Amino acid sequence: MNNQDKQVHYVSLAILYKDNKFLMQLRDNIPTIPYPGYWAFFGGHIEAGETPEIAVRREIIEEISYTLPEKIYEFGRYDSEKAVRHVFHAPLEVELDQLVLGEGWDMGLVTPEEIRQGKRYSTAAGEERPLGDVHQRILLDFIKLRIGNG
Repeated sequence: MNNQDKQVHYVSLAILYKDNKFLMQLRDNIPTIPYPGYWAFFGGHIEAGETPEIAVRREIIEEISYTLPEKIYEFGRYDSEKAVRHVFHAPLEVELDQLVLGEGWDMGLVTPEEIRQGKRYSTAAGEERPLGDVHQRILLDFIKLRIGNG
């Protein structure tokens, strides 16, 4: 396989936190999408002409009808063979019931313990569902850095 056969996706993701918990979506259980039926971050593809920050702001409005705070922070970039992930973080400044889930199967505030375990119960699914491995790794990095700097 040559490089032209590999399509790299450029995405922007948001770590949104409230009360030491992290907002995640349970992705739709559609086999053709990345991480079907897994807990993952809100965010998505960077469109032509967008910066990663503009993309993450647009995606969050589309996915949960939430306008990110004026100040958001870049956490890092996570590259793999399939994706270049730009990760931002900001506090979630509203209650969950003020969000409108426009994409995904479920959403919830995930605890650090659930992140370490790599799974969380979903009321919509009626069972525990796994966290996406890259999403878990990013959150573990984020938690480690926050504790180290806090």
